[in-house]
Amino acid sequence: MTLALVHARFQLLETIRIPIALIGSAFFPAASMLFFVVPFAGDDPVAATFATAAMVTFSIMVSGLFTYGVGVADDRAQPWDGYVRTLAAGAGPRFAGRILAGMAMSLVSLIPVIAIGALFTQATVSAGGFLLGLGAVFVGALPFTLMGLAIGYALPLKAALVVCQVIFFPLAFGGGLMSSPDQAPGFIAAIAPYLPTRGAVELLWAAVGDYAIQPLSLVMLAVWTAVAGAIAVWAYRRDEGRRFR
Repeated sequence: MTLALVHARFQLLETIRIPIALIGSAFFPAASMLFFVVPFAGDDPVAATFATAAMVTFSIMVSGLFTYGVGVADDRAQPWDGYVRTLAAGAGPRFAGRILAGMAMSLVSLIPVIAIGALFTQATVSAGGFLLGLGAVFVGALPFTLMGLAIGYALPLKAALVVCQVIFFPLAFGGGLMSSPDQAPGFIAAIAPYLPTRGAVELLWAAVGDYAIQPLSLVMLAVWTAVAGAIAVWAYRRDEGRRFR
């Protein structure tokens, strides 16, 4: 754990030195709040609460995919990464450190979304619901974190950037993040339970409001997390075998 915290501190310091990376991960969810949630659902307390939760899920998805997918691919191209990979600590502390740092950056990127929801909409949440929501954020962020790690270790920087850009909009729209609960179009309602975004947002909806989670959504969230984790480990070992054997 000590080594994991050291790696996490290093990752956070790197991000702080280039703050535009953190600003970028917070921009899309905050802009979506301003252009879609505030004018169309801001006056309805229930709709505004659910829409804010959906944008929080959107934010952790973007942060997970781009922080890890693009960030890890960029790190692999740097000489320092090659040196760190030769140290005796192994992959565990590096993985844990990256995940801890990414979670911290994800929480920071949520601040604009939550602030807009609190100041410009009628969204409401109890203290208990807020704490449950934080727990749901950590659980919901796991598959996107692991997907980002898998992309970052499997692909070079240019390819990783394209893949992240290609998949995050389908995951957002297909998971129903751009529509109210139970009001998604038929096609979206059919495919949403099979996507990780749906399970993540349903956890948040249940935490902050009166929403019954679909068991299929939770099962598929667990499946996506397990599969993404397995691919991330495989990609790390494959990269290690190619570069350091």
